[in-house]
Amino acid sequence: MAHLIRDLTGAKIIAQSNLSGGGSAKVSRLDLDNGQSLVVKSGGKESLEIEATMLRHFSKHSPIPCPAVLYADPGSLVMDFIASDGQMSALVQRNLARLLAKQHAVTAQQYGLPFDTLIGGLHQPNRQSKSWITFFGEHRLQYMAKAAHHEGRLTAGFVNRIEKLIIKLGDLIADAPKASLLHGDLWGGNILYRGGKIVGLIDPAIYYGDREIELAFGTLFGDLTPEFFEHYSEISKIEPGFFEERRDLYNLYPLLVHVRLFGGSYVGSVDRILTRFGV
Repeated sequence: MAHLIRDLTGAKIIAQSNLSGGGSAKVSRLDLDNGQSLVVKSGGKESLEIEATMLRHFSKHSPIPCPAVLYADPGSLVMDFIASDGQMSALVQRNLARLLAKQHAVTAQQYGLPFDTLIGGLHQPNRQSKSWITFFGEHRLQYMAKAAHHEGRLTAGFVNRIEKLIIKLGDLIADAPKASLLHGDLWGGNILYRGGKIVGLIDPAIYYGDREIELAFGTLFGDLTPEFFEHYSEISKIEPGFFEERRDLYNLYPLLVHVRLFGGSYVGSVDRILTRFGV
């Protein structure tokens, strides 16, 4: 790695420290003698080239910064380090609202992407579709539920209930909302801020879809606050029924991801939402 860093930057590593996150990959921060800092991911079960492809696409199309990729192969990823002061505030929330509304205005003709991606290190299929109901039902809910069942995290009964819910999606969500560019894994740990402003988003799980699934995910752990939604809705109207109904429906997907990753109480959260929708 020292030789690779020298080839990429012309600088020497003077300090190394471990960082959290990264799924099954090891994540390190490298400080160089030219004042630059890098993040290196290595190993892991997933191909790190996929993450590099996501970062490059996000960097090209989103108004929100993300780490620049310096090098990638299946087993390693080298990118810029973005410093965050950890000082969340209403000012940060308003800045994120403005930038995310701008990002959601970046649209495509179909839902999904020409390539599959990852979420939390898990495979995320993106077969493109002109029907949001088809895409969300088959390539988000059904795929993740069946994978969780295959891994012993979810019973066949839960899969059957989710398939019954998919049949009802036409009564619950629109089939042709705008296909917005989504970060795809928008929770607090992936949002970097400094000096009252957003300085970057990391660990994307990108695709094009209904922006409401991103807004819903941001509320799952309370990371998007009332200040965020007040400012976002001034820029881009949030349709009635989102907070009352569709937020829970859309959060089934990240909850199924968490069932696969962690099991436990997340199964109960899936059960409560399915019960709420009568399946």
